[in-house]
Amino acid sequence: MKNAPPKDTPITAGSSGSTAACDPEKSAVVLLSGGLDSATAAAWALHQGYRLSALSIDYGQRHRHELLCARAIATGMGIGDHVVIGVDFTPFGTSALVDTRLAVPKGRSNEALSHGVPITYVPARNTVFLSLALAMAEARGAGAIVLGVNAIDYSGYPDCRPEFIAAFATLAQLATKAGIEGQSMEILAPLGTLSKADIIRLGLSLGVDYGLTSSCYDPSHDGWPCGQCDSCLLRAAGFAAVETADPRLNR
Repeated sequence: MKNAPPKDTPITAGSSGSTAACDPEKSAVVLLSGGLDSATAAAWALHQGYRLSALSIDYGQRHRHELLCARAIATGMGIGDHVVIGVDFTPFGTSALVDTRLAVPKGRSNEALSHGVPITYVPARNTVFLSLALAMAEARGAGAIVLGVNAIDYSGYPDCRPEFIAAFATLAQLATKAGIEGQSMEILAPLGTLSKADIIRLGLSLGVDYGLTSSCYDPSHDGWPCGQCDSCLLRAAGFAAVETADPRLNR
């Protein structure tokens, strides 16, 4: 599938409705989890002409296999500057992603997936992640942060909403040396309005190798997806909608 990438307007810091300039010398930090969405966001940024550094976070997640995937994705995309930072969320508990005493929900209906904040929500995770990405971006002299939050995430995760991204964009301008010196720090969420199927279509058009990505919240010890957690179900539905086999399942 080689359709031209859609020209959706990304959510950007301090410039609601504006698109990022396609400047080959412009640099950005991408939050790279190792999942489908962040890989697509990284590919989008490269297509837009950004020189990327990548940041992955080891936060005590039960699906730490995604960090190996993040490394493979960065290597495959030619992102040489890839930093992995450890920030342990496990002492806080309350989330099935960091507390193994809590079960990851399996086999939930579409209705259940679209209501309420799930137990896989990690308190303030994206606020912490964006703060670390902001520090890295300022240290690298980058003018943008790229992340893969999207429309599917809005319903359950409060720190994936456009309002949150816009608020953090304001914070980024107020809290950095670059900001007070009049330089912009954009927060780019290019997948913001896209469904999972749309994200996959975009990624395929950009040549993303989804076989390198991992979306599962509760994989086996060797990284094989469970097939029943919320993330696996949404991923499967996305590939089904585009009538394409998930390459992760064929490896």
